Amino acid sequence: MSYADEVFKTMCKDILENGFSTDGEKVRPKWDDGSYAYTIKKFGVVNRYDLSKEFPALTLRKTSLKNSVDELLWIWQKKSNNIHELRSHIWDSWADENGSIGKAYGYQLSVKHKYKEGEMDQVDRVLYDLKNNPYSRRIMTNMYVHQDLSEMGLYPCAYSMTFNVTGDKLNAILNQRSNDILTANNWNVVQYAVLVHMLAQVSGFKAGELVHVIADAHIYDRHIPLVKELIERPSLPAPKFWINPEIKDFYDFTVDDVRLDDYEAGPQIKNIPVAV
Repeated sequence: MSYADEVFKTMCKDILENGFSTDGEKVRPKWDDGSYAYTIKKFGVVNRYDLSKEFPALTLRKTSLKNSVDELLWIWQKKSNNIHELRSHIWDSWADENGSIGKAYGYQLSVKHKYKEGEMDQVDRVLYDLKNNPYSRRIMTNMYVHQDLSEMGLYPCAYSMTFNVTGDKLNAILNQRSNDILTANNWNVVQYAVLVHMLAQVSGFKAGELVHVIADAHIYDRHIPLVKELIERPSLPAPKFWINPEIKDFYDFTVDDVRLDDYEAGPQIKNIPVAV
């Protein structure tokens, strides 16, 4: 059984059985028909994935590696805030007429900051420290910048990464203020698992643990029957992760430099309603 499936099933069952319903509360998101999108939620969910043992892609249904990595590189490598540089349409609802999502996500990672070693953006600072100060306890990124929130199409959901080297392994904590469990949970887990593998490889380490901390882990009301059906599906063996060993510079990675081998999964859930 895939460990990612086990984590996902346990988390979903806990939310459904022990979560708090926001039905009737003052909420922001709405469905396409204008009605409010309520959730069942749990506060402070923490999931751990040992990337040295298994790649955490769900087998209950397939997570698109190419599209998730494309978005990851759009944010972390291109440091872009324009959806025209992204091949999927997941950000369309939050972009302006020019395709910009404002001072969000990639924009924040592109901003240069002054350090004693010189000017660097947040990604370059991480890369520098992993190579020069790998046992530092200060290797972090943050995209939740308060003075820029009013100019963001969407406040960052996955907003902070903390990196920590233990022995020869690179570990990381992904902090997320909010997570739509059905549509985005494994998508984010897969993305940041790939990021840890990429950063570990170019810095001379092995991928270690990814710890996913979610402040508000929620299942939307219209997703509940879909989630219940999904977690009753049988689990399959986890896929094998491949990363191009020739890549030594983070900025050289493309979506074709990673793949999942022997990836079998249950049928996709189509036409999932998305609250905005």
